[in-house]
Amino acid sequence: MTSHPAFVAGRGAVITGGASGIGLATAHYCADLGMPLFLADIDAAALEAASTTLRASHPGLTIETIVTDVAKRQDVQRLHDRAVKAGPIGLVMNNAGVEGGGGLAADAARWHEIIDTNLWGVINGVQIFTPTLMAQGGPAAIVNTGSKQGITMPPGDTAYNVSKAGIKAVTEALAHDLREAGSLVTAHLLIPGFTFTGFTRKRVAEKPDAAWTPAQVVDFMADRLGEGDFYILCPDNAVTPSLDHKRIAWAAGDIIHNRPALSRWHKDYQAAFDAFIKQGD
Repeated sequence: MTSHPAFVAGRGAVITGGASGIGLATAHYCADLGMPLFLADIDAAALEAASTTLRASHPGLTIETIVTDVAKRQDVQRLHDRAVKAGPIGLVMNNAGVEGGGGLAADAARWHEIIDTNLWGVINGVQIFTPTLMAQGGPAAIVNTGSKQGITMPPGDTAYNVSKAGIKAVTEALAHDLREAGSLVTAHLLIPGFTFTGFTRKRVAEKPDAAWTPAQVVDFMADRLGEGDFYILCPDNAVTPSLDHKRIAWAAGDIIHNRPALSRWHKDYQAAFDAFIKQGD
């Protein structure tokens, strides 16, 4: 398996939302490579538990934990300053996020919580870390965690969809700007499938058969990063890449064919959508 050139021993890995789920699994992956860790999370207790586990399995590795609210620019700046002090950075993973639950009519406070954390957290990370990574002169990767909901826009969780659609737009622009600048820094959009994380655990105690583990997501991510993929679209145990591609194509087709908004969930288009999904099977 080809590895991204930024994933080498001695180059730091900065991971927000690093105390659990995909962030923690990424920390374990980077630690196995000998990359110093700078784990950020808003949950101090979870950070401490993650640090204890990582230190036990990787004695002698630099592991710093920084309690961080990514919605606050000063917190992200403090995270940056701590990481830069230790040496060159190989990975910045803007992964911190909060669950949805913000319908179109949800109160403004809920909308702000979701947008401020999920979207502004990524914007803060991109704006603060990118100039430093570019100035290093060597290879580095910025991975922003998006969502399939930010592409296909299922109804009922509008604030979350908006936040993740915004991350897609920010990351696409970042990748373009880095490419145009001839930078050795690359940007990537991680789009997980159904993953058994802390969010899922709030609803079910055991991993559903359909879900991937965070470690599976990270292994897939690392493989695709090594191949240079920008869109890292993860399957899971229920949704194949082919099904993802068809759902995304149908969503884009609403514009091309002038169908009603979110026609995938429109009763008059259900039969047509089902037939489209079956094509080629």
